[in-house]
Amino acid sequence: MRRENDLGKDPVGRLVLRIALPSMLAQFVNVLYSIIDRIYIGNIPQVGALALAGVGVCGPVITMVGSIAALVGIGGAPLMSMKMGAGENEKAREIMANCFLLLCLLSGASVALLVPLRRPMLLFFGASQATIGYAERYFSIYLTGTLFALLSTGMSQFIICQGFAKKAMAAVMLGAVLNIVLDPIFIFALNMGVQGAAVATVLSQLASCIFVLRFLFGREPPVSISFGAYSGRVIVRVLALGFTPFAIIAVDNVMIIAMNAVLQRYGGAARGDMLVTAATIAQSFMLVVTMPLEGITGGTQTILSFNYGARQFQRVREAQRRLFQLCLAFTALMTAAAWLGGGLFVGLFTGDGAVAEKALWAIRVCTLALLPLGIQYEIVDGFTALGLARYSLPLSAWRKLVYFGFLFLLPVFFGAEAAFFAEPASDVAGPLVSVFIYKAAMKRNMPEQEYLGINT
Repeated sequence: MRRENDLGKDPVGRLVLRIALPSMLAQFVNVLYSIIDRIYIGNIPQVGALALAGVGVCGPVITMVGSIAALVGIGGAPLMSMKMGAGENEKAREIMANCFLLLCLLSGASVALLVPLRRPMLLFFGASQATIGYAERYFSIYLTGTLFALLSTGMSQFIICQGFAKKAMAAVMLGAVLNIVLDPIFIFALNMGVQGAAVATVLSQLASCIFVLRFLFGREPPVSISFGAYSGRVIVRVLALGFTPFAIIAVDNVMIIAMNAVLQRYGGAARGDMLVTAATIAQSFMLVVTMPLEGITGGTQTILSFNYGARQFQRVREAQRRLFQLCLAFTALMTAAAWLGGGLFVGLFTGDGAVAEKALWAIRVCTLALLPLGIQYEIVDGFTALGLARYSLPLSAWRKLVYFGFLFLLPVFFGAEAAFFAEPASDVAGPLVSVFIYKAAMKRNMPEQEYLGINT
């Protein structure tokens, strides 16, 4: 079958761009799911600010559920790429079959767990009595589309790892464009408010899911979804490798949840909701940074995995060098966007002058150290692509530990707003350690000729 990209033969520089750019664009468009919802919600007459704060509390919880897609998709796709690189397509097919089953099972388990806990959980994560109604209504409807969200996101990894990055991008863009069209219809025309935003998102995720599954069940990809050959051993290997990206996404959202709770505590009744609204806008901008960055580093894992499985180690080294350069260029661009165009971004969400001023300040603080953050992403995702989760997980955990330390200490001495400085502090301390470990580990684990086999 003809592929968009030949992972083992195409020139590395062009290959990186042909996969990284569509993956980055797909994640950029994917972030529109939450951003567009928040823009429309923030502009609901009279209650926009409170509704936005309520949905902001839902955001990290929803992403935590979505991290299951990373657990299975990013856990299974590198293994599948390695098998394809080694010419073992039947074993690659078995891996995808197990991952498809696992996503279906985990989506059902997630909904069963979260439905009875949703109200106390949202209150614990930063909703106030004024915002809990909006949060609960949005979240309850969103949960009905969990299966669609997990399958569309998780199985897209198995499209990318076969060299069809543009197909995966098309699946994401389909859902995002549909969401843009449906949001104003359900929110304003049908007067459904935050519930309408959730309904629009669920329908959009359903469309993306159908697109992804139709492709993977078809004849175009070299490896399609099959049933049977289920193996506990394969599932354990997928979960072990996928645990690092899963943990990174889950803990990233615990960081947001903790931020909301800290702002409510130290901001008090007078300023708590306003600070959470400002944080929601700042977090939305950070999603515009981190999700496309993850598209670059996560989407191109297949290049590293395939060539590692094919024992073409020089191509692996060259690909990583190109990816570091691309990550630095992207984070430099987004730093400039934050400082030069942050006000325009904030204006999409609110017309309240006090909230807008605080949100712009928060965006600028959070983006002080984006350049080293780009290096951190490629190091961690690069280790995961090579099956070296024993390095990626501790490095990610170290950065999170620094974040939580500053988050809980700074407001004690300097007030609620100081919590925002936890982001740049962790974005410096994390990469400093990661660069040192990367240099030492790659010498040990990237031989010139010897193949480090990874069995499922």
